[in-house]
Amino acid sequence: MSTTKSLFSPASGIGPFDRNQSERQLALEYLAEAWNSAEEDGLESASLAHASLFAALATFVKMHGDEATADLIEQLPERIRNGEYNLDRILQ
Repeated sequence: MSTTKSLFSPASGIGPFDRNQSERQLALEYLAEAWNSAEEDGLESASLAHASLFAALATFVKMHGDEATADLIEQLPERIRNGEYNLDRILQ
């Protein structure tokens, strides 16, 4: 797997996961590689984002059920507003 900078590489150089979550970081790197490949093949970022969200939510529903997934999703607006998904923010 290549280690090129991807869509998911924050500008600050600090990854979205801490050292204790290396498996999640590795998974994100695999997804970034697939994302980059799909964009090179002409797929639009918005289409990739929608497909990724669908796949992620379907997986959570399968693993944890409808209610637990809905509870998780309820927390997203506040987390988004707090900048948890902003790759350009600088962590201090």
